[in-house]
Amino acid sequence: MSILVTGGAGFIGSNFVLDWLGQSDETVINLDKLTYAGNLENLASLQGDARHVFVQGDIGDFALVARLLAEHQPRAVVNFAAESHVDRSIHGPGEFIDTNIVGTFQLLEVLRAYWGGLADESKAAFRLLHVSTDEVYGSLAKGDPAFTETHRYEPNSPYSASKAASDHLVRAYHHTYGMPVLTTNCSNNYGPYHFPEKLIPLMIVNALAGKPLPVYGDGQQIRDWLYVKDHCSAIRRVLADGRLGETYHVGGWNEKPNLEIVHTVCALLDELRPRADGQPYREQITYVTDRPGHDRRYAIDARKLEQELGWKPAETFETGIRKTVAWYLENQPWVANVLSGGYRDWVAKQYGA
Repeated sequence: MSILVTGGAGFIGSNFVLDWLGQSDETVINLDKLTYAGNLENLASLQGDARHVFVQGDIGDFALVARLLAEHQPRAVVNFAAESHVDRSIHGPGEFIDTNIVGTFQLLEVLRAYWGGLADESKAAFRLLHVSTDEVYGSLAKGDPAFTETHRYEPNSPYSASKAASDHLVRAYHHTYGMPVLTTNCSNNYGPYHFPEKLIPLMIVNALAGKPLPVYGDGQQIRDWLYVKDHCSAIRRVLADGRLGETYHVGGWNEKPNLEIVHTVCALLDELRPRADGQPYREQITYVTDRPGHDRRYAIDARKLEQELGWKPAETFETGIRKTVAWYLENQPWVANVLSGGYRDWVAKQYGA
């Protein structure tokens, strides 16, 4: 028995692969294009483990995916493969269209052919789980109720629009062709192996380097924060027992403004790795021009997942963020390797000197 994981060298994907193989002997076929955010160092602990089969490649490569399906006969596919950074989508939307829309279409086509050729028992057991985001729903006002699974899609960035399109394709393949699909829409993830362009790892890395901590606008953009290992456990539950064709929201029940997140990271660093001059890291905060079309608030209502499948996050934000900061402090060689080359060029381009 095996599963195919796409995008399994990225942040959430690599955490999922590690989590899966920490609890199961079922082989993971890991397909990742290894673009800038794909990092095989995330999976270094699996070196030599026969249960992990890594293949560098694109979900849009029909022939490659077809070969992997024929060779390994996976019982399920978990699709993490996506371009996922809003800022990058503003500067260069083309890659987001190619991967998130065209790539998802190609993956669906090859899976439709594979699934259609399975024997009845295997065909009934097969699942495609498509991992998506709360950003497809657009922005909430401060007093609005949280997003539910029936909320109207209103994406506001090239990234979220491309993910919305991929969600619609997955839904269409279920209703048109009967493909056994499941979709999860998650809130902002954080935790180990997070590429340091996103808010929390960027704050940790810049703080330790004595660099400014860039905060967009007034820093009052609100997000729901989900510890990545909780997200992995939710995906396992949905894959095991989710109802076909359904969408499940995965959230951490932790709505917080970005500035509060930055203050929390600074306070933990003050405690765990104080500055040599004794001054608080908060002094490094600097406000930068807000990005175009910046959504003001996201919030996930995860009650459906709790009520139907009994899932709840194990971590509070307080426990999860402490674990995250500690992980970055304990894994400075990983950070140093990520910070080489193109990443530095990107940060300079996005945030300036």
